[in-house]
Amino acid sequence: MISINKPQIDEEEIRAVARVLRRGRISHSDGAGPNTLQMERAFALFVGSKYAVTFNSGTSAITSALLALNIGRSDEVILPSFTHIGTVEAVTMTGARPIFVDIDPETYCIDSKKVKEAITTNTKAVIPVHLYGLPVDIQPVKEIADRNRLHIVEDASHALGSEYEGRRIGSIGDMTCFSFQEDGIITTGEGGIVTTDNSEYMELLKLIRCHGDGGSRQRIEGYNFKLSEVGAAIGIVQLSKLPRFLDTRRQNASLLSEILEESEKLIISNEPLGRRHSWNYFTIRIKGANAGRRNKAMRQLRKRKIWAEVYYSKPIHSMPYYVIKYGTTSLLNSERAARQVLSLPIYPGLSEDEIVYIGKTTLETIG
Repeated sequence: MISINKPQIDEEEIRAVARVLRRGRISHSDGAGPNTLQMERAFALFVGSKYAVTFNSGTSAITSALLALNIGRSDEVILPSFTHIGTVEAVTMTGARPIFVDIDPETYCIDSKKVKEAITTNTKAVIPVHLYGLPVDIQPVKEIADRNRLHIVEDASHALGSEYEGRRIGSIGDMTCFSFQEDGIITTGEGGIVTTDNSEYMELLKLIRCHGDGGSRQRIEGYNFKLSEVGAAIGIVQLSKLPRFLDTRRQNASLLSEILEESEKLIISNEPLGRRHSWNYFTIRIKGANAGRRNKAMRQLRKRKIWAEVYYSKPIHSMPYYVIKYGTTSLLNSERAARQVLSLPIYPGLSEDEIVYIGKTTLETIG
C-alpha cells in the first residue's frame, strides 16, 4: 500500500535520539534544553524570523499565540471553516468565539472579502490558514487587519517552505504557527513551533508553554506545552533534510500534475503568481462530484494500493458540536470543496515509477 504520507526517518534521527537518551535529560523544566534551543535557532534562520518557540503540538502553538495576544472570552477570531479541527480548537480553548468564513474556491484558502464582511467590534484576530501548503494571498488580509487593528496569527501547519512574494511563510505575520505531526513535511512525532519578530511575544510564548514560570515564580497563567528533547533532536535532523524534502515534493507534484492534466474531469492545484507551494498535500478536485462519487473514487484507489485521503470531508461550521454551540450558517465554497476534494500521495520516499502509477491509476479510476 502506498500511504498518503510517510515520515522520512533513517539512522541519522535514530542516532540523534540515542544521544539524548544516553545523556539522560529527555526534557527540561523550562522547555529550553540544548536540542530545543538549537532547533529554534535553526528554524528561525530557515524561515527568516527573529525568534522561534517550540511547542508539543501545532494546536498548542496556535493556542499559545492567541493567549500571548490576550485573546479570550467575549473576543471573536475570524478563520476559515475548511481546515483542520485543531485550528478551531485553539480558538475555543482561549474562550474566544470562532467566526467562520468561506474560502476562495480556486485556492481553498480564506477569502479576504469574507474576512472584511465578518468584522465586528468584538473581532480581535484573523487566522489565515495556508491550506495544503499553498500560501494565502496574505497582503489583502494584512491590509484589512491593519485598518481594523486586528492581529494576524497564521496557521502554517501545511506550509513549511512555502513562499509569498519571495518571503518564506513564517516571516510575515504577527505570529506564524507550524505543526510537526507525523504527516507533515518534517516531523518530530508530535510538535509545533511559533515564529515571530516581536521579542515581547517571544517571551510570553515561553512563559505560556511552561506553566507561566518566569524562573522564580509564576508570572502568568500557563500550560505544559513543552517539546521534549527527544522530539527536538529528531527535528534538528529533519530540518537539515528539509531543502531536499521540498525539492522532491515539488518534483513529484510536477510529474503527477503533468499526468493528471490529461483529464477534463479534474481540477489540479496550482501556484498563483507570487506564491510558492510546499506541497504538503497534493489535492485534486473532481468536477461536479458529490461526496458519494468522490468517496467511491477514493475506495477504488485504495483497492489498488493507493491510500488517497480527504482533507477535509466536513467543514467545521457544519459539525454537530459547532452547529449546536454557534448555530447554522452556510459557506457554499467550503461545503462544495468538502464534497469534491481528494488528496494523493507525493511524499519524498516515493519513486518515479510509483508517482506514475498513482497518476495513471487515478486517470483510470476517475477518467
